[in-house]
Amino acid sequence: MRRVEKIFLSLLVVGFVFVGCGEKEQPVVNQQDGTVETENVEQNKAGTVSEESLGLRKTDLYSEADTTGDATKYNKDAAGTSKTIDRAFQDAPPMIPHDVEGLLPIKIGNNACLGCHMPDVAKAVNATPVPVSHLTNFRPKTGLAKDGRITKNGKAVTNTSSENLKYVTAKKSKTKLTGARFNCSQCHAPQSQGGNVPTNNFKAEFQSEDGSSKSSLSNEKLMEGIDTLK
Repeated sequence: MRRVEKIFLSLLVVGFVFVGCGEKEQPVVNQQDGTVETENVEQNKAGTVSEESLGLRKTDLYSEADTTGDATKYNKDAAGTSKTIDRAFQDAPPMIPHDVEGLLPIKIGNNACLGCHMPDVAKAVNATPVPVSHLTNFRPKTGLAKDGRITKNGKAVTNTSSENLKYVTAKKSKTKLTGARFNCSQCHAPQSQGGNVPTNNFKAEFQSEDGSSKSSLSNEKLMEGIDTLK
């Protein structure tokens, strides 16, 4: 009988604790001005943190008052006339410094970026040329044999992973972008200007003197450790 009494008393205490916590944290919304108050004022004085002080929003979560985002804009300079933006770190994908109106969306069969950024025309139009990494295909041709096994470059394999790069092939082209790189906007994007944004104090240290404006992925560095160029 005493054991039953102890269990009952324990459940009763736990219930009071949960009810007490719920009362202290339950928000009350003022229907007139949308402000939020709590039922327990003494708890606020004791050091609780308000919703308005958390995150970047600085307003309560129960109304949409004063939640309009800061104004921002993108560079409207035409391609070939804008100033390039320094890269964030060595070999980082460069930001797009010019207007992209009419250039997006990019499709595998319709990519307006290639009209200026392919190596054979980039210099003439003052554009950043596509690096050799974008012209090199490292993916072996994969298929299925008649018996259902996976094939790599026409050869049936039992294990598709290889630590010694056994199935890695590199086919380089001078005039054609490899299919894996067709979606330029996956890595490159316009730089937003204006707005009340946090200050970025990061200072990059580049491995090369022109690292802030040029890729270092040359033929030698790109193919380091790979001797299957075809």
